[in-house]
Amino acid sequence: MRVVHRRPATVRCLTALTLGMLALTGCSTDDGPAAATASGTSAAPAPSPDGTAPSTAPTGTAPSGTKPIGTGARWAGTKQFVQIDDARTADGRTYLSVRPAQKKPHPQFEAWVIVPGEGPYTEVSMTEDAQVLLSVPLGDAKHPASYAQADFVGRLTARPSSDRALLGYDLSFDGEGRVTRVQSLYTP
Repeated sequence: MRVVHRRPATVRCLTALTLGMLALTGCSTDDGPAAATASGTSAAPAPSPDGTAPSTAPTGTAPSGTKPIGTGARWAGTKQFVQIDDARTADGRTYLSVRPAQKKPHPQFEAWVIVPGEGPYTEVSMTEDAQVLLSVPLGDAKHPASYAQADFVGRLTARPSSDRALLGYDLSFDGEGRVTRVQSLYTP
């Protein structure tokens, strides 16, 4: 676990509001029975353009140790707090290997405690115009600043894997399960 400083009262208020909204809508970041049911259902595959049998395989391939591309659709239209193990760019798109994590207020300090997630990572794609906001240690300053997706991939992959497991990110997903916004949690 890692201790991370929280921002002033504004962030606490926004966090309380967000948690309240999640409680009211029944959204959660755990992989309970409802999540397993939702991720196990999908639309019927469409026939291929040449009229042969339909294909259910994703168009890209996922690195070993991750679920196939497209399984991130279970997070469509939500915001998630995650760990990011790896990032890559292929075919003009950026892909992230993510798994849910938790952030909890530290009981004694103005800080967050990051509780790493368990289980496999899921590969999700980012939209072309996804916003990337980074703060220390991936960014150059305490306050989030905008970075290009390629800069984010370079900065993340330059860090040792053991460091990546201690970092947390807030991700926003569009209706198709693609990441539209990445914001790193400030780590002093």
